[in-house]
Amino acid sequence: MKIKKFLPLFFLPFFIKSVNAHCPLCTMGAVAAAGGAAWLGVNNAVIGVFMGAFAVSMGWWVSKLIKKQYVPFQMALIILFSFATTILPLLPLITGFYPLYISMMGDYGSLLNRTYLVNLFLVGSIIGGIIVSITPWLSKKISDARGKALPYQGIILTFALLIMLGASLQFLMKGGY
Repeated sequence: MKIKKFLPLFFLPFFIKSVNAHCPLCTMGAVAAAGGAAWLGVNNAVIGVFMGAFAVSMGWWVSKLIKKQYVPFQMALIILFSFATTILPLLPLITGFYPLYISMMGDYGSLLNRTYLVNLFLVGSIIGGIIVSITPWLSKKISDARGKALPYQGIILTFALLIMLGASLQFLMKGGY
């Protein structure tokens, strides 16, 4: 019967009149999506997209809690710190590399031709972080064009872009790296 105590909390988001971009709801949504992706066994690049989005979103949210600027570029530094402390410790745990062959000229053995290993999780997390960083700007452009914003427009736009990118990467990289 303890569940009844928490039932009103389920309906709380429906009564909130305004939501700041990069709030805890966005952050927890990104974590849930990344955890779900890992549980389903999807591509490491897709997991990276959601974890990068989570890391940047969390850094952005924490930086807005600090009302006074103590150092130049404080917000950017906090976001980069959040990204680094979230993603870098996961690199040894989430392995998965994609061979990228770059051919300049000549045969395979020449010095100008190399095969590089690309860490899919790291690349995906950088792309996910970029998406979370540009969606407030994109949401503002949509609001300016329409004359008003939809309820939860920023959250919907962020999740839509992340899900579309994740689905595209999953289908493009069927090799399971």
